[in-house]
Amino acid sequence: MDNRTNCALYTTYPHECGYLPNRLATTVFVEPSVPNKNPLLYDELSQQGFRRSGERIYRPKCIGCQACMAVRLPVRQFTSRRSQRRVWQKNQDLTVSAALPTFKPQHYNLYRCYLAARHEGDGMDNPTPKSYMQFLTSAWSKTVFYEFHLKKQLLAVAVVDHIKTGLSAMYTFFDPNYPARSLGVYAVLWEIEETKRLNLDWLYLGYWIKDCRKMHYKTEYQPLEYFYQEKWQRLNNRELEIGDCDLGIGE
Repeated sequence: MDNRTNCALYTTYPHECGYLPNRLATTVFVEPSVPNKNPLLYDELSQQGFRRSGERIYRPKCIGCQACMAVRLPVRQFTSRRSQRRVWQKNQDLTVSAALPTFKPQHYNLYRCYLAARHEGDGMDNPTPKSYMQFLTSAWSKTVFYEFHLKKQLLAVAVVDHIKTGLSAMYTFFDPNYPARSLGVYAVLWEIEETKRLNLDWLYLGYWIKDCRKMHYKTEYQPLEYFYQEKWQRLNNRELEIGDCDLGIGE
């Protein structure tokens, strides 16, 4: 039982790590049958480094390794880079609208197209409608599918959870045929602005791993905070390298 959140936490047996080769991972998760899962509980757990995947609320807790660090952005302190400002301006012809987290063939087809282009061969590129919905939605979360349209054409969908202190960027998928638009970057920039518009403090960006190439983009949004050694901190590159070495993560 976690006294801070009054919910039962369980730990998995060690299993193959999905991010780093030749490593075993262990995951802590909220007991699945807990009846009181809700956005307020998720907000509390997000502040302790937890994340949602479908109905499950979880956090990596591996023996001798802290490579997976939850990251969040204090949106009012964010200063965009020149390249990000160019992406922002380039996409001002897009319109964004909120949709309920229900199955839409148009969303699903875009999701499949995105996975085929960006995640071929890694186990995600053959989804079913059921697995798609099980991954992105839950019965208890306050989830919104934000649609990015160019006139009537759907270019991207950002799946976002609304919690008390901020927004949690759950997943974004987009049309890979528009690389010049940098739609993934634009989606994060839009989420930053939306978090500020809602007068909230944080945009949670999931987990970051220094040696995982697909996660490098998250460090482009500064000042980034890392949940490290059970507290949120702003770490520079040197501190991250020292931490990796101490934990046996570095080469």
